[in-house]
Amino acid sequence: MQTKKNISLKSYNTFGIEVKGQLLINITSEKELKQVYQSNELMALPKLVLGGGSNILFTKNQRKAILKINIKGIDVLDQKDHEVRVKVGAGEIWHQFVLWCLDHNLGGVENLSLIPGTVGAAPIQNIGAYGVELKDIFDSLEAYEIRSGKVRFFDKEQCQFDYRDSFFKGPGKDQYVITSVTFKLTTKPRFDVSYGGIQQRLNDQGLQINIHNISESVIHIRQTKLPDPIKIGNAGSFFKNPIIEKPLYDALKLIHKDLPHYPVDSKNIKISAAWLIEQCGWKGKRNDQIGVHERQPLVLVNYGGGKGRDILKLSEKIQVSIQKKFGIDLMTEVCIF
Repeated sequence: MQTKKNISLKSYNTFGIEVKGQLLINITSEKELKQVYQSNELMALPKLVLGGGSNILFTKNQRKAILKINIKGIDVLDQKDHEVRVKVGAGEIWHQFVLWCLDHNLGGVENLSLIPGTVGAAPIQNIGAYGVELKDIFDSLEAYEIRSGKVRFFDKEQCQFDYRDSFFKGPGKDQYVITSVTFKLTTKPRFDVSYGGIQQRLNDQGLQINIHNISESVIHIRQTKLPDPIKIGNAGSFFKNPIIEKPLYDALKLIHKDLPHYPVDSKNIKISAAWLIEQCGWKGKRNDQIGVHERQPLVLVNYGGGKGRDILKLSEKIQVSIQKKFGIDLMTEVCIF
């Protein structure tokens, strides 16, 4: 195993926050993962599992052992009719996996193009975009159970997927390390172009509906709306879109006729967090080296040299203002350490 001590974590988080890590261990296999958790030297040291660092905010130096998951590999397990099962190592970069699927003409992930992060982190968050969530293409995963030292198998039901949520953010939090994910992909996909301007982009470019053109459209839209973390530090959407009960939605709708909403079921409505933040005047606000992005208010940014604790304070001010104005609790999507 490759280990580094007293290392800068700036390049390990897309916010580009400069903090120090006491110990970073590069994990490239299940065997190495077991060695870390069964090591007498490391057993008592708290641990932080790190994927691509695209959904994390560091607010202080980290005294934990940081386990950088770099377990790689993409393998076709089997094919039945038009369905293809593909097993992917947790350390694979998500978008690189999407490109692999496109190269092999396998559909299902095209709407999830350009989402940052690693494959292993994707089920934890149940990542989603443009009408598709990870659970829609999920088959199973393998995860190292810290308590028993064994690798455990999880099917879709056991993962308890919900909106930006899963078993691994709830009852299973800090008890497992995902080592691989298996997906159900298809050679005959059903296309979804109804979200976020995909259909309009296809029409404007005179493109046929297929997985390659949908992916290209999603990439174009994301690059237009969202800042590139290489240029401006950010972790994508900092907040979740809140889900509220219908009576509160009905009351708000009487006052705010243009309130963007998405029905979840007969009792609950999903509200646009970006709209709420903009209505409270936060869009484009900047305070020295940090701020709210000028085009997408869901994204908090580090313009360079910003501190994680200052971004956290900004997020808390945004939450307070939305609770006061709308009576809605805005929850963070980013993990804070």
